[in-house]
Amino acid sequence: MADTLRLDVWLWRARFFKTRSLAASHVRGRGVRLSHNGQTRRVDKPGQGITPGDVVTLVRGGHITSVEILELGTRRGPPAEAQALYTLLEGGAE
Repeated sequence: MADTLRLDVWLWRARFFKTRSLAASHVRGRGVRLSHNGQTRRVDKPGQGITPGDVVTLVRGGHITSVEILELGTRRGPPAEAQALYTLLEGGAE
């Protein structure tokens, strides 16, 4: 498995979005922040590389969701498999 993965692909695999294209549109719309190596910044490129340990914060439907990436995954699997890719951080809501 690769050490990095595109942000839009991971959001799709983790089942935050129904399609990869919706995930990419959300990222381009500046609704995602990424914390990597202690630095947090707004992401506007769907191809941004992510690694395990990064924290992704999404704003969807007026709700803020923050998750820590545990694994990158190899496919878009069933919901139970997708939930194993991340841990929900305190203060976030799905």
